[in-house]
Amino acid sequence: MADRKTIVIDDAVPYAEAMFQHLGNIITLPGREIDAEAVSQADAVIVRSRTKVNQALLKNSRVSFVGSTVVGLDHIDQPYLKNQGIRFYSAQGCNANSVAEYVITCLLEVAEDKGFNLKEKTLGIVGVGHVGSLVYEKAKTLGIRCLLNDPPKVEQQPEIAKSYVDLDSCLQADIITFHTPLTKNGAHPTYHLLSEQRLSHIRPDQIIVNAARGGIIDELAWIKTNTLANIIDCWENEPFIDPDLYRSAYIATPHIAGHSLDAKVAGGEMVYRQLCDYWGIKPQTEWQSLLPPEPEILTINPTEKLQSALYQTLKSTHDPRNDDRAIRSEDIKIIYEKYEFYRRNFPAYREWKHHKFHTTENEIVNETLLALGLQTY
Repeated sequence: MADRKTIVIDDAVPYAEAMFQHLGNIITLPGREIDAEAVSQADAVIVRSRTKVNQALLKNSRVSFVGSTVVGLDHIDQPYLKNQGIRFYSAQGCNANSVAEYVITCLLEVAEDKGFNLKEKTLGIVGVGHVGSLVYEKAKTLGIRCLLNDPPKVEQQPEIAKSYVDLDSCLQADIITFHTPLTKNGAHPTYHLLSEQRLSHIRPDQIIVNAARGGIIDELAWIKTNTLANIIDCWENEPFIDPDLYRSAYIATPHIAGHSLDAKVAGGEMVYRQLCDYWGIKPQTEWQSLLPPEPEILTINPTEKLQSALYQTLKSTHDPRNDDRAIRSEDIKIIYEKYEFYRRNFPAYREWKHHKFHTTENEIVNETLLALGLQTY
C-alpha cells in the first residue's frame, strides 16, 4: 500500500495492536468512545458490542470495512452498511464454546446446590445454532435428555424436524436455556419470545437460563414468575439492569459468558483475516507468540459421585460464581458501576480444552472429561 491506512479498534480486542499493526496505523479506544470524530479519518473500524455502527458513526468518514469481533448483531445497522457499499464481517461462532461451557458449569452448580442429578432432568434448548448445538453436545455427554426448538433451522433442514419440538413443548423442560439472536422482525421474531403469557405457565420447579440476549425474555413478567433458579448473563438496557430481576437471579453475571480469552482471540483473528483478505495482504502469525502458555496440570480428587467430581473439575477452570460476586451488591448504583468495570477488566481464563487434569482415581470421570474435550493424565 502506498499510503498507510488507519484502523480504529476497540481496546478490548486482545492483542489488537500486535495483530493488526502491519496493516496500518492503529488507534485503540474503549468501545463507548468510538464515535464519529474518532473514525473520521479511519479506513476500517473493528468493534465489539459497545459501539453502535450506523449512519451517525460513519457518514463523514472514509471507512470501507467494518468488523465486529462478537456474535451479536443488534449494534450494527447492516442495511446502512450494505447501501453504502461498506464491507461488513461478524465473527459468528467465535464465542460459542465459551458460552456453552458457562451454561454447563452453571447447571452443575445449581444441581449440586439444590441436591438433584442432572441426568434425571430434561433440558430445553431454544435456538440450536453455534451455541445451542454445543450446549446440546455437552449435555448429552452428561446424560441429560434434551428437547430442541429452532423453527428457522427446521425450515432450512426439514429432514431434522422429527428431532425437534415446538416452543411450548420445549418450555415444559425442567431447565430451559435460550440461544437465539435478538430480532424484532421476520418470520420468527425473538423479542419477548418467552412472553408474559408463556411465563404464566412456567412451574416453580423449573430453571431458566438467558445467556443469549437481553429482551428475548419479557423481563417485567419474568420478575413475577416463580422459578427454582434464574441464571442470567444477558439483560435489557445493560448496564442499567432491572434491580428486581437482578435480585431474583440465582447467578447474575455481566454479559461475560462468551468472554473466555480463547473466544476473544478467535473473534479478533477472524476479523483480522477478513480485513487482510479485503485489502489483499497476507496474514501474519507473529502475534501468536504473545498468547499465554497452557495452564499447568490440575489434580482432581473425585468423589464417588460423578456429578460432584465434574463440578469441582470444571469450576476450577472458570467459576461463574466469581463473576456473580464481582458485581453483587445491595446497592443498584454500585452494580451499574461494577458491571461495565468488570467487563472491561475481565480476568483472562482458558476454555476446557486447554486444561490438563490428573484424575487417575476415577476412570468414569476421565472418560467424561475426555468427551467434554479436556485432557486427562
